[in-house]
Amino acid sequence: MSKTRITTGLTAAATRAAAGASRRKGMGLAGVATAITATAALALPAGSALASAHTSSGALPTITIAMNGHAFAVSGALQSGGVQVQAKVPAKHLSEPMFIRLNPGTTYAQFFRVFHSPAVADPNAVVSVGSIVLNFDARPGTTTVQTSLQPGLYIGFDAEANNPANWPYEEFTVAAAASPAALPHPKATVAAIEFGFTGPAKLHRGELVRFANHGYLVHMIAAIQAKNLAGARKIARLLKEGKLNQASKLAIGETGFLDPASHGAFQQERVSARAGYWVLACFMETQDGRDHTQLGMERVIRIVK
Repeated sequence: MSKTRITTGLTAAATRAAAGASRRKGMGLAGVATAITATAALALPAGSALASAHTSSGALPTITIAMNGHAFAVSGALQSGGVQVQAKVPAKHLSEPMFIRLNPGTTYAQFFRVFHSPAVADPNAVVSVGSIVLNFDARPGTTTVQTSLQPGLYIGFDAEANNPANWPYEEFTVAAAASPAALPHPKATVAAIEFGFTGPAKLHRGELVRFANHGYLVHMIAAIQAKNLAGARKIARLLKEGKLNQASKLAIGETGFLDPASHGAFQQERVSARAGYWVLACFMETQDGRDHTQLGMERVIRIVK
């Protein structure tokens, strides 16, 4: 598995095995992208709930992404500043739109030479050619998030497929806007850092929240729901101890607020996850193979109506 989605029924071991297999095949930055977007998916009990798709709104320029698993098309207001990004996915499909902004002076040809280079092995090495500035789950229908884009060359991927070499993509340019739009001010900001999370311990359903990576490394903000506070605290403890299978048995729901993204990346959405106790977690791996949860990237929060 090579995607940021925390998918019901998949285990952490299977996720890492898939990512490791890609590295062993020498896929270069394609393998790096696999590692960047590979999460330790918790195997949830049958009948467990996934949080509903992200939603947000506002009078912002709109970028539309159309995906069907085989094609990836970007259209709309390709301009710098605040934008809302709408991902449109047909029924029975799951997608994972990702925007990578190329570093100034980097060409598409240079990007793909690195992308296919077997020399690149560290997931964070994407900074040599660009930054993951947007990355979220898109389920059937329309999923909308808000972000702010800088002008430059971009590549958009649908990172849902296991093999990054098969990710549908499109190259596009974000032009400098004469008057960049400002994003609505969020009610709260939840951020990943090395190695933990900052932000309020309580979020409200329906409120606009910014989810960001303030850390230097690639991080994600996943969330696992527990039955109650005691269960959430136990899940957090088990994650810190590296006991993912035991933690999965206590999970009753899951969602992703920010899929793996580079330093400075952020996106805003109106919280649609169910009310209850949740554990924020980052399942990215260190060079020695430990999940970031084992270094302190797990935190209990509560979502209320």
